[in-house]
Amino acid sequence: MTSLHVAQRSAALRAMFGDALLAGDALTSGGETPIPGVVVRPLTVNRDRRGTLTELLREDWADVFGDDLPFAQAYASVTVPGTARDEDRWHLHRRQTDRFVCLAGRLVVAVADARSESPARGKLLLIDLTAGEDAPAPAMVTIPPGTLHGLVALGETPATLLNFPTRRYDASDEERVAFADAGITVTNGTPFSWDLVRGAIGLR
Repeated sequence: MTSLHVAQRSAALRAMFGDALLAGDALTSGGETPIPGVVVRPLTVNRDRRGTLTELLREDWADVFGDDLPFAQAYASVTVPGTARDEDRWHLHRRQTDRFVCLAGRLVVAVADARSESPARGKLLLIDLTAGEDAPAPAMVTIPPGTLHGLVALGETPATLLNFPTRRYDASDEERVAFADAGITVTNGTPFSWDLVRGAIGLR
């Protein structure tokens, strides 16, 4: 892709999503985001002649692990390129915190604050997690209870997500909220959709 195409794509993303997109340097700087409780923690890839090693979760990472953020289970999912998990609705937990890592491929994770007491209510955040050829994406995303979230696989290969949720699977803690009913909009006031993300990135 030429530098002109990159610049045009960046301009389209800024026009559609404003400051909602975190990618590149924003991921590696890490830390708290504009949505309280959403943490983007940088991951360090250690390389040598044998390959790479990346620590994904440690008990001394207080921003993503602790008494209020315990380990309960781990699972991996693989998503086909161009596909969103829940195409027309948000995912929501009332008690569980998710910790997302992209092991392979490219995922864009969307998080929106639907908590009535939050100062960031209505805020949208898109986190671009693109894995390297020999390592996971350079950050873990922590998604707290009460926030709407979802993901879409972009790029040309399937994307592999690893999640370290704070609770074992509990169907009663899973909810779905239709995009049309959530009140989450992009810069021009249009309701959020994955088609807007695909279009801004150049996939449709």
